[in-house]
Amino acid sequence: MRRLLLLVAVGFISSLTLVSCKSKAAVVDVIKPENHIKTSSIIENYNNNKANFSTLNIKSNVQYADDKQTQNVTAEIKIKKNEQILISIRFLGITMAKALITPTTVNYYEKINGSYFEGDFSVLSQWLGTDLDFNKIQNMLLGRAIDELKNGKYTETLADQTYKLEDVSGSNTKKYFYLDADKFFVKKQEISQNAEGRMVQVTYANEVFYKEATLPTSVIINAFQNNSKSEINLEYNTISFNEELSFPYSVPNGYKRILIK
Repeated sequence: MRRLLLLVAVGFISSLTLVSCKSKAAVVDVIKPENHIKTSSIIENYNNNKANFSTLNIKSNVQYADDKQTQNVTAEIKIKKNEQILISIRFLGITMAKALITPTTVNYYEKINGSYFEGDFSVLSQWLGTDLDFNKIQNMLLGRAIDELKNGKYTETLADQTYKLEDVSGSNTKKYFYLDADKFFVKKQEISQNAEGRMVQVTYANEVFYKEATLPTSVIINAFQNNSKSEINLEYNTISFNEELSFPYSVPNGYKRILIK
């Protein structure tokens, strides 16, 4: 459950069956490429897909699997844009774990072992093999590139109506962003550190257009480290924007604080 909660905090997935929302769908206007276009135009079109909302509430089915186990639970993800993210993991309607993420902290507790954690982003960075912060996690949950693309340097290729942007900054961490050549939303992003034997691949599908944002409703995270693999599938079942949301989080009495290495 501990591993599941940390991965769900940055994850998503499965296939769209039904999306029920409080907002009307809207078509995003973009510049449609007739032929191969340069990187700056790809990023400009990508940035035209805005996310204009104050709060977001997502209810999701979650399947987690690693080399030893498979678990199916539900998750509620509440986002107050740029301020906090609250993730509640439930099994048979009972809250089994919660995580509260802010720009400076990562906190969670889980019921099975009666334990809790208080720390920063070094934990998530260790698990996913790349430096993370609040904005990157928020972007991942929204189906956005974890990096601000306009600040990077990339080479681009076009294949099967998908633009592949490859980071050429020369760092040890390799990053690849795959953007749809029509609407320019992110279809996949990969982060790898070959020397450490780590890679994370996030795949998005079944995007739905709303006036507030374009959101994927199917997200798959595959995390590889040395010879081990874990996968998280999130299926966004219901999505609502700009509601009055509460973010209750308190560690139950008697829980034991732990350190994750």
